[in-house]
Amino acid sequence: MELKFEAKPIEQVESDAVIVVAFDKDSAASGLTPEVTMAANAATGGWIEEVYESGEFAGKPFDMSLLHRPTGLMAKRLLVVGGGKGAKFSGAELRNATAAAVRFLKSKGARSMALALDAGPALEDLATAAAEGAILGDYEPDQYKTGEKDTHAVETFSVAAPGAPGGMNEFLDRALIVAEAQNFARALASEPANRMTPSVLAQRAREMCFGSALQCEVMDQATMRQLGMGALLAVAQGSAEPPALIILRYHPFEETDGAPHLGLVGKGVTFDSGGISIKPSENMDKMKYDMCGGAAVLGAMQAIARLAPSIRVTALIPAVENMPGSRAQRPGDIVTTLSGKTVEVLNTDAEGRLILADALTYARQQGCTHLVDAATLTGAIVVALGHLYTGAFGNDEALLDQTLAAARAAGEKLWPMPLDEEYKDELKSPFADLPNIGTRWGGAITAAMFLKQFADPTPWVHLDIAGTAWLEEKKPYMPKGPTGVAVRTLVRLATGWEEK
Repeated sequence: MELKFEAKPIEQVESDAVIVVAFDKDSAASGLTPEVTMAANAATGGWIEEVYESGEFAGKPFDMSLLHRPTGLMAKRLLVVGGGKGAKFSGAELRNATAAAVRFLKSKGARSMALALDAGPALEDLATAAAEGAILGDYEPDQYKTGEKDTHAVETFSVAAPGAPGGMNEFLDRALIVAEAQNFARALASEPANRMTPSVLAQRAREMCFGSALQCEVMDQATMRQLGMGALLAVAQGSAEPPALIILRYHPFEETDGAPHLGLVGKGVTFDSGGISIKPSENMDKMKYDMCGGAAVLGAMQAIARLAPSIRVTALIPAVENMPGSRAQRPGDIVTTLSGKTVEVLNTDAEGRLILADALTYARQQGCTHLVDAATLTGAIVVALGHLYTGAFGNDEALLDQTLAAARAAGEKLWPMPLDEEYKDELKSPFADLPNIGTRWGGAITAAMFLKQFADPTPWVHLDIAGTAWLEEKKPYMPKGPTGVAVRTLVRLATGWEEK
């Protein structure tokens, strides 16, 4: 998709469809209607007012009404999309509204679209969010469908605002990089487990790095054994597919001694059967999504390499299959991690924390001064937060606040969770240094507390994306399937580091 900016009034925008946002009736009555929407209404002889009055359009989020051959406009169609309450409308809402509009218009055969915005101090952020929304909305996880499908992608998306300052295309270029990275993560996560093994994921990482500013290393099973990554290897031993530790390195143009070194760690379980502690068969097909954390980190690194932040970044994705083969680890086994700590494996379905333990330790050994991991780690976080918020845990208040701020700026929802030292009392084993699960209560917290033992004392944040990485039912702005959550947050964290 080509993105471009047009400093034109809405009447002069040429496209298959032009889009304006209109708020609910209370917001409209309060005078919050965008000027560009009022201009579209005037040009069409009051059409937007008419659809309000008829009840066809109420301005609620994702309400839509389409006018063909609009009088007074050069565009072939005018789409008004609901934005909800004007006082709460921000880039996050515009991103989703634009994605919904693109999906709607795409289904109607539109191949060129333009979103009309008011020029103002928020234009840069709004234009960036809209462009991201257009690219995200154009994504479909239908690569394996062989029947009839719409193969015509959107060719052009424009942001139009009269009297806007120069340089707006730079913001659209950034939006393109970030949104394409998020779609890359979604494409990885949508692959079935028979086509996305640890080895294939490693190869996709290598291919991504060709011609980029990234260095790629893939650590094999023999090297892991030599180093002593007993936890990661124990998870992998039940599968015929060998594990891989994918390591990507980004170096800024200038580095100084003692500069921060950000480590990003992503859980890469390409299929999770639960192992010997096997999962119920219902919904097990979804367990291809257990590598969404690793996919998010790969997507983030793709964007980081193109945006060239001033901080050094190393990414680690431990990639394994968790299967109940004849050599699989058993409940009650004790494994020795890379850190030297021993773990009693009480439940083989709590495998993500085992592979992350060794990856976090190795990241520290590689000199990372700050760590952020992303993982579809626990069902307990879904019980706590549902599918709206990602749970955020940390051992360092400054890094946690920085990550939360990056998420807000990126339009992703994180919620800070407790990690008081008392929760460690739930992780006791008479036979090893700690078990891999705690008691029934506070499962997301005890899982994070387990990881903390391998991150300390390095400043660290854990993002439990189990509830947000996969959309169970399609939304107006996104199809069912992987969301690419955390990509934008991780990119914003790295690129905004110098602004801390």
